[in-house]
Amino acid sequence: MINKIHKYNFLIVGGGLIGSLAGLHLIKKGYKVLVVDKNIKHSNDQRTLAVNANSKDFLSSLGIWNKLKNKPQKINKIIIKDAINKGPLIFENHKEEMGNVIFNNELLLKTINQLKANKSLIEVSDLDIGQLNENKVIQLKNKKYLFNHIILSVGKKFDDSGVIKKYSLPNSHRAYVGFFEHSTNHNQTAYEIFTEKGPLAVLPCPNSKENSSTFIYSTKDKLSDGAIYKLIKKNFTLSHGVIKLNKEVNHFPISPHISKDLSNRYFLIGDTLRSIHPVAGQGWNLGVKDIQTLSSLLDNQKLGDENLVKKYSQMRLLESTGYLSFTTLINFLYENKNPLSNLIIMGAFKSLKNFNFLRDSFIKQAMGRLKLI
Repeated sequence: MINKIHKYNFLIVGGGLIGSLAGLHLIKKGYKVLVVDKNIKHSNDQRTLAVNANSKDFLSSLGIWNKLKNKPQKINKIIIKDAINKGPLIFENHKEEMGNVIFNNELLLKTINQLKANKSLIEVSDLDIGQLNENKVIQLKNKKYLFNHIILSVGKKFDDSGVIKKYSLPNSHRAYVGFFEHSTNHNQTAYEIFTEKGPLAVLPCPNSKENSSTFIYSTKDKLSDGAIYKLIKKNFTLSHGVIKLNKEVNHFPISPHISKDLSNRYFLIGDTLRSIHPVAGQGWNLGVKDIQTLSSLLDNQKLGDENLVKKYSQMRLLESTGYLSFTTLINFLYENKNPLSNLIIMGAFKSLKNFNFLRDSFIKQAMGRLKLI
């Protein structure tokens, strides 16, 4: 039985959140899937995810949403402020919540456990992406496999080795992430404040507590925990009361990029396809849209179709480049601090305040409900 070839529909390289969810979704659609990763152990990372309405529907369809132990925290209002405009932008949707906040690690653990139960996840330490080919025998852990298609979900830390071309944007920003407690109720409100040195987003924490929030601050400056604490106190004492940082502040580099598979052999999903500045809070939600786009294509295309990867890439290019351009433009305008940039920002604020159709489009886009094409 050593020469037996195990046939699968999909090989997914990368067992992170988007890769694992893609595997679980495709299995539930009836496909035979194998997910491989160098290290399938999950960390104690307590970062949160902003989940829009579309992504919530997706997680519900997998039977995961209602099984999360930490209760997802609803976002019913979004407030955007800056130093240029006199009043804030306030967005509300009274039909359903605009989003939810959950713990990244809890979702990953739930997904990995389901893949393990299905015997669809293995650890492989010496996998060379460049040697992978669809419809070609691949040896993994002393077994031979044959796959119709290959999906790459290896995150944003991969080498531009000729297999995948990574188009990176110059960026020296770092994201500072942490939690703080406060004396007043967060009222299920999310904030985006464009400070002098960078955007500061604050979200209500998942669980039933109403006096705990999480933040992400993007800036070029290197800051201490004390400096972050002063920044949050300055901007949120009025709305959140007495503030106390909870645990240490973590930070990581921001590296916006978009990628292209030069060989048209692989489906690129999640951060492998694109990574955007966190100012829009949509990076992870775009990964869910990648899975949904692939899924809808499979409903209308024959498995193994050589044009499937090309069609998928074309469909995801528009939204990926749109978000990458939009988030880059926002940071450019606020960092430049010149009269023209200020005029553009003031015009955008005024339009969103005065035109209902623009406000409705913004809300639908934030919720993942806006159909671009």
